[in-house]
Amino acid sequence: MANRQPLQTERMALFDRIAQRRGTSSQAIRRATESNDGLDAFIQVCVDVLDRSDGIPHEQAMAGLDAMIAKRRLDADNPVAVGAG
Repeated sequence: MANRQPLQTERMALFDRIAQRRGTSSQAIRRATESNDGLDAFIQVCVDVLDRSDGIPHEQAMAGLDAMIAKRRLDADNPVAVGAG
């Protein structure tokens, strides 16, 4: 298994920054993230997909997000009346 120490160090620094901004302790942030057992599994699935090269190029992902955002904005500008018909 790859060395996870750089990730752990980076994660701890992130917890410290979040805690400072929120006015809480980094220990509280750590406990909150550690209580989510599914998070590590989800991240591992994502890493595995990328390791298999089953991911999509960044440009394609961004184009899809841009299209979804544009549709949401269009829908927000043209609401359908509830019960109209």
